[in-house]
Amino acid sequence: MNSSTPEAYAPGLTSADLAPTLPTERTWGTGNYAALWISMSLCIPTYMLASSLIEGGMNWWQALLTIFLGNSIVLIPMLLNGRAGAQYGIPFPVFARASFGVRGANVPALLRAIIACGWFGIQTWIGGYALYQMAVLWVPGLATLPAIFPVSWGLATGPAILFFLFWLLNMYVVYLGVDSIRKLLVFKAFFLPVAAVALLWWAISAGNGLGPILAQPSKFTSSAQFWAFFFPSLTGMVGFWATLSLNIPDFTRYATSQRAQQLGQAIGLPTSMTLFSFVGVVVTSATFVIYGKTIWDPVVLAAKFESRLLVSVAMLAVALSTLATNIAANIVSPANDFANFSPTRISFKMGGYITGVLGVLIFPWKLIADPSGYIFTWLVGYSGLLGPIGGIMIVDYYLIRKQHLHVPDLYQYTGRYAYRNGFNIAALVALVVGIAPNVPGFLTAIGVLDKGTVWPALVAVYNYAWFVGFLVSGGVYLVLMREQPAARLAENSVIPAN
Repeated sequence: MNSSTPEAYAPGLTSADLAPTLPTERTWGTGNYAALWISMSLCIPTYMLASSLIEGGMNWWQALLTIFLGNSIVLIPMLLNGRAGAQYGIPFPVFARASFGVRGANVPALLRAIIACGWFGIQTWIGGYALYQMAVLWVPGLATLPAIFPVSWGLATGPAILFFLFWLLNMYVVYLGVDSIRKLLVFKAFFLPVAAVALLWWAISAGNGLGPILAQPSKFTSSAQFWAFFFPSLTGMVGFWATLSLNIPDFTRYATSQRAQQLGQAIGLPTSMTLFSFVGVVVTSATFVIYGKTIWDPVVLAAKFESRLLVSVAMLAVALSTLATNIAANIVSPANDFANFSPTRISFKMGGYITGVLGVLIFPWKLIADPSGYIFTWLVGYSGLLGPIGGIMIVDYYLIRKQHLHVPDLYQYTGRYAYRNGFNIAALVALVVGIAPNVPGFLTAIGVLDKGTVWPALVAVYNYAWFVGFLVSGGVYLVLMREQPAARLAENSVIPAN
């Protein structure tokens, strides 16, 4: 992190974590970015992403094609936003100040942070449930503990205890600091590829070869059924990494060059996601051949193995690798985002604790209780928030500012990014307009509104939530900003400091 902060920067807008990186800190090459994506792609949610498509009705090649297309699409905004980080050494919350204003940037930063909290909760639930599957083999009474939570919560007591213990472990790592997770990241880098190959070998051998597995047909009886599932699934695939497509400057600010981050990401993201997803596709398809039903959750699948020792080792390893992924991918970014809200009051640790609490309140066990909820409610739902933010930031950087930023003004309460009291009204209006078309479809997806009460076109729009939000917000922002005189983009308006 940058240890020196220019005195001209306003204290309420900067900290060691938010200041531009120094030239000596820009050490990440092509290999680093490829390794970053390989590491982040090799996680249980990636496996579940692929297996959920099989459970939803796709055959193996339809699922893999959907995943490859989704990751190739999201790579585009990933590379576009990544250029600013590599060019100016600034993190995502600071980059967002150019379009939303030095105070308005808290809106996209907090939206991004809340979604990261959801991912933190999901990963923590996966790790906690893995520990439960191990513990219940040795203490069977955990499965029959009396219920203490309301039925509507859908949370059994045994899994809840292990989830809470695993959550405490995550919070303890936050207390120790991110450096304490490095050894676990190394463990994960070695364990998950080996575990993936072992699962693939088991699926092929137990399923009598790849032939019967890959011969599993699509469950769709018509092309209309397939397309009705394909488009929201594609949006979900884009949504899976829509979070990182925004805050990728948090990583590209350390790039040795633009070529390093662009080539590394292009090599690492689509290929690693597709290859690891292939394991999920094959293993999930094999479960139908072996057990007569598809099992899309690898933790549930591993619990079916006969050896208690094997299951225990597997579940412990899943929990440890999940812990490493959780801290690296779902704590660092939201901690920065919360710190951006009040750099002088919220430290990295405090941001991590906030993430942990919100991650529980989002009820992660319900988000991944079934594949339709995982895709249609979680992935597609939050993509409707992130698409508009991405559209605004990209239009601002490329079409309005032509890739030119005045870095000192990003850290000052006076200057071209002050707008009106620190908020760019054009960006906020464009954000609301871009989110609005997806709201009716989301409310029907979560059951708040009955589909019969909503105009069918609005329900259909939700299937393309990220794309609709990106294009609508980007277009509205472009129109609103071009109506402003060019001089206003650089005027030195003054607003009060905190």
